[in-house]
Amino acid sequence: MDVQALKALNAARQARRAAILATDLEDGGGRVILEGDRVDGLLGEAVAAALRTGKSSTVEADGRPYFLNVHLPPPRIVVIGAVHISQALARMAPVAGYDLTIIDPRTAFATEERFEGVDLIADWPEDVLRQRPLDAYTALAAVTHDPKIDDFAISEALRVGCFYVGALGSRKTHAKRVERLREMGRSDEEIGRIAAPIGLDIGASSPAEIALATLAQIVQAFRRRDLVSGLVSGE
Repeated sequence: MDVQALKALNAARQARRAAILATDLEDGGGRVILEGDRVDGLLGEAVAAALRTGKSSTVEADGRPYFLNVHLPPPRIVVIGAVHISQALARMAPVAGYDLTIIDPRTAFATEERFEGVDLIADWPEDVLRQRPLDAYTALAAVTHDPKIDDFAISEALRVGCFYVGALGSRKTHAKRVERLREMGRSDEEIGRIAAPIGLDIGASSPAEIALATLAQIVQAFRRRDLVSGLVSGE
């Protein structure tokens, strides 16, 4: 790998941007393709597939063999609310390969005793997310039932394009949430991305079942996510 390619990959890693090192196996030439770059033809289709799966592989494109070495930012989950669902989700997420952070300003809930070994921050989302911003490789799950805590984080997740945004609550609760998010400047298209009620419809009722349904929906959203607009084209 040449120095420029290494620098480009390191910069992408620092910025939590997906990148692929595409090496022509015939002449040894390589180039770094960032998510958002336009790549035409069959190579573009192969790059899109590789970014979605995260798997490196050898492909044949436009009559030439390439090795696509995929570098994806580690997907992560940010949970707003230190509740029973969060406790279960904190145990499940690492098994599926997701880092997890829990944010809740309510110090009676956000305790080390309840969340031993978890990245837990007892502060307001407005303050935490200023220092640790959300991005396209983050899933946000808002589970407090408290608009004062949930709404800012949901709005911010929609604004930056988190690959998943889920919120706990009934349809009636969500209808009120929609109105508040509109007042915060979110568009109907953005709001339409929210999974509410949260989680796949598996008939979940206990906190552990809701956590399982939520994690399954997060995995589904990540594997079926839209890549950055304009990324690749097979046309």
